[in-house]
Amino acid sequence: MSLALSVDRSSPVPLYYQLSQQLEAAIEQGALTPGSLLGNEIELAARLGLSRPTVRQAIQSLVDKGLLVRRRGVGTQVVHSQVKRPLELSSFYDDLEAAGQRPTSTVLVNAVVPASAEVAAALGVTEGADVHRVERLRLAHGEPMAYLINHLPAGLLDPDTAQLEATGLYRLMRSAGITLHSARQSIGARAATLSEAERLGEAEGAPLLTMQRTTFDATGRAVEFGTHTYRPSRYSFEFRLLVRS
Repeated sequence: MSLALSVDRSSPVPLYYQLSQQLEAAIEQGALTPGSLLGNEIELAARLGLSRPTVRQAIQSLVDKGLLVRRRGVGTQVVHSQVKRPLELSSFYDDLEAAGQRPTSTVLVNAVVPASAEVAAALGVTEGADVHRVERLRLAHGEPMAYLINHLPAGLLDPDTAQLEATGLYRLMRSAGITLHSARQSIGARAATLSEAERLGEAEGAPLLTMQRTTFDATGRAVEFGTHTYRPSRYSFEFRLLVRS
């Protein structure tokens, strides 16, 4: 590792945090690429004039964020940077591509099913009416990132499994002439169920980010209702806040 790292001992910011922020920035900016080794903690400590516990604390904070991983017999290795999703009407597939990831999908369900009360209310259809249900596991570089459940009004779009695994749902909708105009969205968090943990490679009870979104076309018709769960170590939502005078 040949990064220009330094610490400011006159700063009130803890030394471990200064180091972890520089390493995180290097990962986010691509100076430390996925798969590269961080280097020996003892050498890094000597180079910066830091104690080994300080360096270890900085590295552990990035391990906890999912940016680094300790591999027995290999060392500390960089993994893929966290995807930061802006709060706008975009698809997860597009967000992954924009972040330089290689998105792929495994389709678990692609079928017409009766609408539950929740789905019916979101899409403005009668409970029990036919809706198209799509369940997918979204991966990046072969690593599970999110579990996606989407419902569409029957007859709106009839994607086959190969299409759903090759690209994003919103791209398929747009290519079919559906104009995505606005959405109503809520974000939350909860513990992973056993089945979710197994799909996403997390422990049962691990925290997951959740999102529910109802998307509308230019006429105000609901065209999609999504319920998604994300691994917080690999994914976050990014807000832009404006001060109201």
